[in-house]
Amino acid sequence: MRRQDIVKQTSLEVITNTGENFLSKWIKACSTKELEKGEMLDFDHDDKKILLANLNGKIYATDRICTHADADLSGGILSDEGVTCPLHLSTFNLKTGVPQNLPAEIPLKTYNVKIEQNEIYVEVE
Repeated sequence: MRRQDIVKQTSLEVITNTGENFLSKWIKACSTKELEKGEMLDFDHDDKKILLANLNGKIYATDRICTHADADLSGGILSDEGVTCPLHLSTFNLKTGVPQNLPAEIPLKTYNVKIEQNEIYVEVE
């Protein structure tokens, strides 16, 4: 399932503990009904290709492209270990983005997720 039409964007100014200012954006990805347990959903925002996964009722968001060989992880396999790349079978932990086996060695970027009024939002910078 591909979700290209992002319908809502909100911004939040964040000041880090070092005093730096940056603008945080929460992007509406989909409704909770569109991402059932055991399912994955992909969407694009600007130049980011993002994967949403519902693993045992918890929603995770990571980069969608494998760090080893540019394969689209939305075509991979979702399991308790994470998402497995369909090309070379590296599995990435959804919470940390860290690959669990070779050939991938570089972690995926992970994103904060929040659910408000049955809508799933992803924080992008």
